[in-house]
Amino acid sequence: MAILIIIVFVLGYTAIALEHNIKIDKAASALITGVVCWALYVFSIDASGHDIVHIIEHGVESITFKNGLIHHLYEIASILFFLMGAMTIVEMVDAHEGFTVITDRITTTNKTKLLWIICILTFFFSAALDNLTTTIVMISLLRKLIKDKETRWMFVGMVVLAANAGGAWSPIGDVTTTMLWIKGQLPDVGNMIVNLIIPSLAAIILPLIILSFTFKGEAERPSKQEYSGHYLNPTSPFERNLVFTLGVLGLLFVPIFKTVTHLPPFMGMMLSLGVLWVVTEIIHSSKNKEDKHPLSVIGVLQKIDVASVLFFLGILLAVSALQEIGHLDAAAQFLDAKLDGNIFSINIAIGLLSSIVDNVPLVAAAQGMYPISGAGDFAANGQFWQFLAYCAGTGGSALIIGSAAGVAAMGLEKIDFGWYLKKISWLAVLGYFAGVGVYMLMHAH
Repeated sequence: MAILIIIVFVLGYTAIALEHNIKIDKAASALITGVVCWALYVFSIDASGHDIVHIIEHGVESITFKNGLIHHLYEIASILFFLMGAMTIVEMVDAHEGFTVITDRITTTNKTKLLWIICILTFFFSAALDNLTTTIVMISLLRKLIKDKETRWMFVGMVVLAANAGGAWSPIGDVTTTMLWIKGQLPDVGNMIVNLIIPSLAAIILPLIILSFTFKGEAERPSKQEYSGHYLNPTSPFERNLVFTLGVLGLLFVPIFKTVTHLPPFMGMMLSLGVLWVVTEIIHSSKNKEDKHPLSVIGVLQKIDVASVLFFLGILLAVSALQEIGHLDAAAQFLDAKLDGNIFSINIAIGLLSSIVDNVPLVAAAQGMYPISGAGDFAANGQFWQFLAYCAGTGGSALIIGSAAGVAAMGLEKIDFGWYLKKISWLAVLGYFAGVGVYMLMHAH
């Protein structure tokens, strides 16, 4: 059964990686993989000492309780509720055209200047919003700024790099940093930011400097289009600014709320969403139902990417099954043996591997492989966890399928896997190792 679980896991990941080839959404593959792995695990171990016949006749409640399904489900639900709250807040800001507060101020057409502006904006937006949402917002913006597809693809590729780098130093910037924060590996937000922002900046600054010498000319803007439905429910400048400000402040409030109350982060996110919900209900109370609905949380919930949420659910279920059966401990021993326990080598390997396999399960695997120790590199806020956050966050940029931001860009802009490999991957790898070098220099003894 143990071998069978690995086979199911590998097949599931193959289906996820080949999502566009087999034309089956990765969320479906992830859900099947997660549930089948747990089903196989239940039949492989009977912690009560009963045989398989007893399990079938009397149910698996005692087995699943004793072997951690409820525990894992709590942790997974915390992450998913957090993501859903964040996605809803960002969609609310977008529905009110709040992001025009930023985008209307971009006037240059010089490719180099525009690239620096877009990437620096993406870097800091990603830290506050999250890399997936930021990538979607910036692609929407780039469609209004750049007409030529090949030029826009270069910008989108760099947006993926900037979004992943920006998400790596913030507790709400990437699913992996959120996982490390929520589960206690990186509980000190200030410490995380101080130690990771400079390496993360290096990961995007070096590719930008390289492109500054080769990426020249003016970017032609498309003729202005008012997309169907885009201006059917216009908002006033006051409404746009208010929702934008409340949305961003609400997201930034989450780590503060956790620090003060010690409640799980999703509680702070739900509070921020509740406040924004009440405020928007009040400011739109005088409008008729047709005008109000697209600007309400009820209306916006229909636009939430539920498939991504289900994808993370399936992935995290699958990894938790591997953890329960002991495969992750074996993997930890293998890494330690082959890399002589060097935390830098282990994390660099995990980062590069995350460009092939999604960084979410890799970080979940590392959390299962290495328990939090009382002191040293594996302690809370220790170097291993900090470096893992950087490597897993930025390493996925090496391939377009290696991160949520890359997958979103691939889907929205129809970017070819081979084109990204040829044009962007080498820049991503150089940036990745630039950040690695900076981090190691910062912590050289």
